[in-house]
Amino acid sequence: MDSLKLLAHPVRLRIIHALRGGRVLTAGRLCERVGEVSRATVYRHLELLTEAGVIEVAEERRVRGAVERHYRLRAEQAGVDAARLAGLTKDDHRVAFAAATGALQAEFGAYLDHQDSDPAADLVGYRQHAVWLSRQELETLIRAMRAAILPVLENEVSEERAQYLLSPILFPIDRS
Repeated sequence: MDSLKLLAHPVRLRIIHALRGGRVLTAGRLCERVGEVSRATVYRHLELLTEAGVIEVAEERRVRGAVERHYRLRAEQAGVDAARLAGLTKDDHRVAFAAATGALQAEFGAYLDHQDSDPAADLVGYRQHAVWLSRQELETLIRAMRAAILPVLENEVSEERAQYLLSPILFPIDRS
């Protein structure tokens, strides 16, 4: 399956988010994380991601006569390569953006629905800034954002860390 078609789905994106940072989770735990959809839907998406090599079975255990699988992300497979990105059509961008924003909305809703959520204490932010930039300024901004984000992408799960979803979105709004 084409990497864009595979990854441009809100449920599959949420599964990938759940497994980031070296996490290993059971299908049952992933179903809890993606709670608004049926277990059958989550299992179907797990199967697609596993067949495509985006996730893998890290371990299998016998539990009450059944096999419980533990999944982990293969981060190097969880993206769309530069050549494919360069060839995206406008419709491809529409599909990918809809999937990304759908996953973002679902993740935020799940966060707010959790009884312990506290947006102020958790430093939740969703500001938008309309800025005027030359091409050079835009490229400098993108490099600076990448320099700030790339190091933390390698962080693994630990007691003192909470997982945050960071979703930079950048596009021109005035084409006149």
